[in-house]
Amino acid sequence: MSRAPAGGPGKGRRAGMPTHREERVLPYTAAQIYDLVADIARYPEFLPWTAAARIRSRQPRPDGSEVVEADLVISFKVFRERFTSRVTLRPETHDIHTEYLEGPFRYMRSDWAIADRPGGGCEVRFFVDFEFRNFVLQSLIGLVFDEAMRRVVGAFEARARALYGPGTGA
Repeated sequence: MSRAPAGGPGKGRRAGMPTHREERVLPYTAAQIYDLVADIARYPEFLPWTAAARIRSRQPRPDGSEVVEADLVISFKVFRERFTSRVTLRPETHDIHTEYLEGPFRYMRSDWAIADRPGGGCEVRFFVDFEFRNFVLQSLIGLVFDEAMRRVVGAFEARARALYGPGTGA
């Protein structure tokens, strides 16, 4: 993988705020999983707590990457918040980097790095680091953060099964 998530804290990050890293081997090609993660507009169809998605802009770059600005509406219990992020899509290397622009967070960033494996299937690396501005919401998510992030990654895996079948075996 050409670009692994950086290990340092996010901009404005305070000590003790949770981060989540996950690696999975899936029985799909890197291109299939990349296409699934890059399809932001479809997130409300399968991603937990995602009530809506809107693509604000798409800007292809000369190097083959694309920068997308998107709004997502997250809904959790009584909270419903919209946030905007800038997503850099790199189809050549199957990397996706997201940075926060506006909304309920102090900061937020995430990285996906997806690579084909020599024996079939692909390796998926996911990293997310964020903090809500709202102390109550941050406290709520803090209680279930790891489980919530596992559910998010699991939702992508379940979506891959729904779209591509059981896979080729990893």
